Amino acid sequence: EVQLAESGGGLVQAGGSLRLSCAASGFTFDDYAIGWFRQAPGKGREGVSCISSSVGSTRYADSVKGRFTISSDNAKNTVYLQMNSLKPEDTAVYYCAALPSQFFALCVSDYVDYWGKGTPVTVSS
Repeated sequence: EVQLAESGGGLVQAGGSLRLSCAASGFTFDDYAIGWFRQAPGKGREGVSCISSSVGSTRYADSVKGRFTISSDNAKNTVYLQMNSLKPEDTAVYYCAALPSQFFALCVSDYVDYWGKGTPVTVSS
């Protein structure tokens, strides 16, 4: 059974940092890319960052480039999202997701096969 469990969300002031973790089980990172997506109130779910171990590459949304860093620990089957210089507009529920490696570069929710339950991030001004 595929499971994705996010942790690390919370409340932080603008300019602060958080690190999200996604613990995956039931599949290997060779088969799936892992992505972080977010959904703010009243908005659609957008791709924040994706990582593919098989391709050896990462993708970032323009809005987070230079501030967020995605990484993976394959031995622990865990993917991290380090979020620095947080802004109020980063406030959202953040979801970890698994998508087939061939769709990694697109990093869009349409191609996600599995979702975690999400972890809320609130950035106060």
